[in-house]
Amino acid sequence: MPYEAGTRVTLTRDAQVTAGDTATRGGVPGPLFLAEGLAGTVMGSTTEAGRAGQDYLASFDQQIRGHRFDAFAASLIDDLRQNVARVGAVNAGAGARTTYRVRFDNGFVLDGLEEGWLARA
Repeated sequence: MPYEAGTRVTLTRDAQVTAGDTATRGGVPGPLFLAEGLAGTVMGSTTEAGRAGQDYLASFDQQIRGHRFDAFAASLIDDLRQNVARVGAVNAGAGARTTYRVRFDNGFVLDGLEEGWLARA
């Protein structure tokens, strides 16, 4: 169910706000979550083209991040990465989704929330 700007909504599940590894890096408790049931107001929405290619590319980058490769292996990996990006560009229309920007009553603003994370308040 699409939500228009100004619609009151609540979270249908806990939403993680900070990365899980921030606590170990900063020595502080974490991660931070916004609780299920927290109410807020939709500030706007964005319809994104299919993200399948972007998700594959992000997963690929995450798997090779932090590794050192010789020139030949780096060249092969770059070619593979370009192929993953090309497939994503071809499938860009598949899986389009609408995401929402919500300002919650506690002052937090989250962008990129999908419809499944929200319910009318």
